[in-house]
Amino acid sequence: MAKINKDTNIECDCKPIHVEKMNKAEEVLRGIKHFDDMTNFFKNFSDATRLKIMSILREVESMCVCDIAVALNMTKSAISHQLKYLRKYNLVKCEKVGKIVFYSLADDHVKDILSKGMEHVLEDEK
Repeated sequence: MAKINKDTNIECDCKPIHVEKMNKAEEVLRGIKHFDDMTNFFKNFSDATRLKIMSILREVESMCVCDIAVALNMTKSAISHQLKYLRKYNLVKCEKVGKIVFYSLADDHVKDILSKGMEHVLEDEK
């Protein structure tokens, strides 16, 4: 039951051992049409600066670019650049108050992902 990978034209030399599980795996892969979106979403969590920004906003709730820049000892331009990516993937939202733009996490899903990630990382310390 070897298949040809359309991307590389290399034939897999493996035959499924557990056909039911393999069929289920193929079903899962057919059902998820947003792998690229998910990949880009999680890339934001693999960038240290973006992760720091989101972690700060998780605790402080709302901050302007200047305060985030000072907290991370970075330039306002560098922080704005990172916030652009976080906004693009709906991880942060912004609200303009007068001339100042305040940033916060987009929703509780982002908070939950950050919390679960930290919980997982800290498991080994217990």
